[in-house]
Order: sequence, then C-alpha cells, then structure tokens
Amino acid sequence: MTNKVHVIGVGMVKFAKPGASDDYHVMAANAARTALKDAGVEYTDIDQVFAGYVYGDSTCGQRAVYELGLTGVPVVNVNNNCSTGSTALFAGRQAVLSGEAQCVLVVGFEQMEKGALASKFNDRPTPLDPQASLMNDVQGINAAPGAAQMFGGAGREYRWKYGTRRETFAKISEKARKHANNNPYAMFSDLLSVEEILASPEVFDPLTRYQCCPPTCGAAAAIICSAEFAKKRGLQGGVYIAAQAMRTDYPSTFNEQSMIKMVGYDMAKHCANAVYERAGLGPKDIQVIELHDCFTANELLTYEALGLCPEGEAEKFIWDGDNTYGGKWVTNPSGGLLSKGHPLGATGLAQCTELVWQLRGQAEKRQVAGAHTALQHNLGLGGACVVTLYRRD
Repeated sequence: MTNKVHVIGVGMVKFAKPGASDDYHVMAANAARTALKDAGVEYTDIDQVFAGYVYGDSTCGQRAVYELGLTGVPVVNVNNNCSTGSTALFAGRQAVLSGEAQCVLVVGFEQMEKGALASKFNDRPTPLDPQASLMNDVQGINAAPGAAQMFGGAGREYRWKYGTRRETFAKISEKARKHANNNPYAMFSDLLSVEEILASPEVFDPLTRYQCCPPTCGAAAAIICSAEFAKKRGLQGGVYIAAQAMRTDYPSTFNEQSMIKMVGYDMAKHCANAVYERAGLGPKDIQVIELHDCFTANELLTYEALGLCPEGEAEKFIWDGDNTYGGKWVTNPSGGLLSKGHPLGATGLAQCTELVWQLRGQAEKRQVAGAHTALQHNLGLGGACVVTLYRRD
C-alpha cells in the first residue's frame, strides 16, 4: 500500500470583502466545479466529501455540494477554527489512505461578517478561555480585538526578548503586498511601503492595521485520490502529498506564561518536525511555502517554528530577503492571509491550491522557478496546526 495521496484538481474563487461576495453555497460550488474540471473527473466519481467552514449552521457542507448533484455521497462537515480547511484535507487524506475512499472532494468556504472575529455563543464558555486567562495573567486584556491581542502580544514578547525592530514586522506585510500584486485572486494587491504600513492605525503593539489579515469571504477546493485511482485515470506523475501531520496544544502552551507558546509555536514546531521525519526531507529541500500569516507576528514566529532559521534570527532572515524571490525560500507567493484574505474555512485549501499551481508551473507571474517541493502551514487557536508537504517528482 502506498502512502501517496495525489492532488489531481484544485480551484478557488476570488476572495472578497464581507457583503461583496456570493452566498457561501454558490462560492463553494463554484470552487468545487473548478477543481473537478481541473481533475478531469465528475462529481459522480467522488466517494466522500469533507466540507470545512467556521461560521454557519449545521450541514452547510451539504447545502454547498447539493449544487453539484444529489448522489448520496457521505458529506462530513469540519470546523477547526482557522485551520479548518487543512483539517478537512487531513481527514480526506486519511479516508483515502484507509481505503474507504478512492476519490475525495475537500471544499472549504466562509461567508464572513465585517469586523473582528467574535464568539456566536455567549451563553456558554468559549473554547479560548484558557488562552484568554493566560493572556490576562501575562499582559492584561484591553479593548483591541482578541486575536490581535494574542498574536500582537506574542510579537511584543519576541521584540522584548530579541530586540526586534517594529520595521521588521512591517517588512513582512510589505512583502505580502508585493506578492499579492501578481495574484488575481488576492483581495489587496496594491503596494505598500514599510513606512505606510507603520503609519496605519495601531491595533495592538507592534501590529498596525496593515499587519492584520482582513475578514474575508471565499471558497477553495481540492480533489485528492489514491495512487490506484490516479493510475486508472492516467493521472499519475502529478502533485502528491508526501507527508502530513496535525498537532494540538502541548502543556507548554499554558504552563510557560509565554504568549509565543500560547499562540501555537510548539504545535507548529512539533508538526513540522513530524512532517520532515515522515518525508525524509528537511527545510533545505523545499522551495516554496504557504504559511499562516494571520498577523505579521505569526509569520515571523513561524519562520523559526518551521526551521527556516534559528530561534532569535528571524529579523536577519527577513532583511536578508530569504523569505522572498531570490532568497532561500519564497513564503506566501499568493500574498498570504495578510493580502489575499482569510476566509477561515477556505484558507487551508487556498494554500493548497497555490502550492499545487506552483509545483505544476502554473503560477504565472508569481511562479517560483524550479519548484518541486512545497510546504503548507495552517494554524488555528484553540488549537490545531496542520502541516502538509507536497511534491512533484
């Protein structure tokens, strides 16, 4: 039995601001149709569906794929905060590896409201109570959006620990805009300088407005299949998932009184190390990376968690240009969450889509030359991290 799970089709819709998009089921169905066409298969070939979204009533996944047909196919709805899309991919891959399914549709979507993320159920404890309690102990709580306080607090802790300049965080956002400028699917593609980013309103030190991902509506999808299915359809030789891992929180998330650990640093590090070990590869074998840059602070931390640079050396890594074209890796060629947008349930599958395009040589102006191995990192507080390594031999 092979561990290869082939990614034979991908698709997404252009991301949009809340109120400017189609309804969730229309976006999701359009992304799925694009992925099916890209794969050269029909919806009747699909054995199982995994549908990811965070905000919405139960069985939104069924409502979305019923637009494609009524085949009786099992539909599993997935909600795992900002890592929802990759969690759905993780579950779909397991279904293929188990032999229960030969061809799977994974679709993620989100129809969001304007403004910062907020809990919809105020009559019960929030799952982020432990994180909020730690944050209160470490730095207190103010009126800024909760996620910005958490990731901003992690960035501030890093600054105090290593003397990192505010300009370094803004430099990440400048890169995101440059990359998004070549992405027709990105929401914000206009260029911004470090000075303009720093001059935007402060949200939570060291984060300014242009260092925070926006609420976004969108959808993306992938068709994955077994090696046997790919061979029968003449689809072998394309992109496949070489390794994948998912991790949740460790004791260090809450026991070390660290905002860096609280926002998932150890989850990401353990997850990435598991993927490297399973694939028999390391960071030096990778050319292109899509990582979870919900805030510039998290992108900086993730460089170190993924082993792209030693702990404490992210500032040098950034200013040396090792995170962009001409450097050691190209991170977030799509523009990332900061510029492409962050429709929670769709994000992981949009990352997947971008990386498949990169490995096929279909990324147009943002193509990373010679890309044959790609890494994806998708993080959600509460918590879950999924890291996936893709290859094309």
